[in-house]
Amino acid sequence: MSGCDRMKWIYVRDASGNIGKHVCLKGWVYHLRSSGKIRFLVLRDGTGIIQCVITADRCPKAFEIFDELSQESSCVVSGVVNQEARAPGGFEIVTDEIQVIHKTEGYPITPKEHGVSFLMQHRHLWIRSLKQNAILRIRAEVMRACRDFLDSQGFIEVDAPIITPASVEGTTTLFEIDYFGEKAFLSQSGQLYNEATCAALGRVYCFGPTFRAEKSKTRRHLSEFWMLEPEIAFGDLEMIYEIVEGLVCHIVERVLQRNAKDLETLERDRSKLEKIKAPFPKITYDQALALLKDKGYKIDWGEDLGGDEETALSLSFDSPVFVSKYPAKAKAFYMQPDPQNPQVVMCTDLLAPEGYGEIVGGSERIWDIDLLKRRIEEFGLPSAPFEWYLDLRRYGSVPHAGFGLGIERTVAWICGIKHVREAIPFPRLLEKLYQ
Repeated sequence: MSGCDRMKWIYVRDASGNIGKHVCLKGWVYHLRSSGKIRFLVLRDGTGIIQCVITADRCPKAFEIFDELSQESSCVVSGVVNQEARAPGGFEIVTDEIQVIHKTEGYPITPKEHGVSFLMQHRHLWIRSLKQNAILRIRAEVMRACRDFLDSQGFIEVDAPIITPASVEGTTTLFEIDYFGEKAFLSQSGQLYNEATCAALGRVYCFGPTFRAEKSKTRRHLSEFWMLEPEIAFGDLEMIYEIVEGLVCHIVERVLQRNAKDLETLERDRSKLEKIKAPFPKITYDQALALLKDKGYKIDWGEDLGGDEETALSLSFDSPVFVSKYPAKAKAFYMQPDPQNPQVVMCTDLLAPEGYGEIVGGSERIWDIDLLKRRIEEFGLPSAPFEWYLDLRRYGSVPHAGFGLGIERTVAWICGIKHVREAIPFPRLLEKLYQ
């Protein structure tokens, strides 16, 4: 009978509750080090890392096995949990036995420095590293926090289709597919379907992957990304401000509370996140242009803000900032015009601080059928795929509003990482389809 058969299997995260107990851990070799008659094996199991101490007098067989191990070999370690401030995580295993499950040879990602291109080619292995582990744990907490907050506010989660017949955010970024002989597309957004479900359920949200065929290599763009999209019947721009502020503050507070070790692993400055409190500053598009002009940017009125402009604006504030009421010609066809100035629409983008730019985009929706028909025509969109959408204005139309929060951009900001490609397990980028 092996040591692990006789002992309790625990995860690294459970070490603090098992001090002095005989346990076994199952995982992979993260690091190996020798010091005289002592060997140190750092084991990782997905919940953390722990140092396993091996001595020849206590465990001669394990001492011999140690010399056969290599980085990322899988094994089972049995021993006694000991508190040790000098060890990674503050605990160690005084080892009795090592069982090798699989020995690796030539693991490509070594402790030396590797370029991002190399690491992205080995993304399926790179996610095993401590920093990538931390990012993915934070991503999971961000997604849980999103659901928990909206559920607490009376929202109902609904599923929007991924295969759709029509554009939401413009026809130039559609991924076209063949749907049994008919032209169809991968969804750019679940919004249009949310507008239908909010007429049935009041407050709804969908949560899933969305697709944009943007030939962009910026640090903020992916071809496939995840969006949280709430929609509110009888909602307006003021309601968007309120819900977005509550949601973003809730996300940040949850990560600060539950992912402290992950933020430490990433060397993230917690003080910048601790400053995130509602209400957030609010400026109009016109005020944004004035600020940008002072910073040396020249943008003609009517142009949308690009990544450089969003970066410059977000660096001007210590907290997220709303930029609202963009020109109608710069935004999507479904956005409600401002009754005081029809040249602009009742929309807002939320820019994250520290140069991270837009993480939320939302608006009031056009609810008058005649105006919506004109806008569809002005944007050169085919009318047939939108007939069902127009039905929502024929049968019980009401003012309504909604927004989308990009998960990868939010995670990148909270983690303090430069590129959204690290904020999703397997990013889809230009010229990157595999892994």
